[in-house]
Amino acid sequence: MGKVKRKVKVIKIDVDKCNGCRACEVICSAFHATPKFSSNNPARARIQLIHDALKDVYLPVYAGENAPAECMGRGKYVIDGKEYDECSFCRASCPSRGVFKEPDSGLPLKCDMCESDPPLPEPMCVQWCLNAALTYEEREEEAEEEVKLDEMEIGLESLASKYGLQKVTDAIARMSKKE
Repeated sequence: MGKVKRKVKVIKIDVDKCNGCRACEVICSAFHATPKFSSNNPARARIQLIHDALKDVYLPVYAGENAPAECMGRGKYVIDGKEYDECSFCRASCPSRGVFKEPDSGLPLKCDMCESDPPLPEPMCVQWCLNAALTYEEREEEAEEEVKLDEMEIGLESLASKYGLQKVTDAIARMSKKE
């Protein structure tokens, strides 16, 4: 494998500007509905807000890669006197929590920067952010070439880690006999 130039897409978050309107969650869930904009369920959003009610502070967190196993990170952060665990700021969908998982199937969700055809100039959450707390940035970086799993492989991997490979294989075998 060699080095390749790849485009890195990032949503920058300015916590001081976020007022907790949740427009980002609403538009994200509507954009990813099937068909697009046909429903709204913030549990399906690839961005979630963490809210500290005492300080009235909101922190948008968007979904990252799926973590097939529970991590060992159990550190604590203290921000303005309030203690948070690492999971509060984690962008991964993992077995130990329900955040960034499709509510019906339990499959992991990942921010895809609202990829569509034709491509959008920036993700919907950035476009709909009323206070410019979310901004979009693209840049090129040199990185090692990696093998990417497609959506089906990611879904099957997630199901296999949840139910076991044998159960998934048995289910696929039963489904193929029905056809």
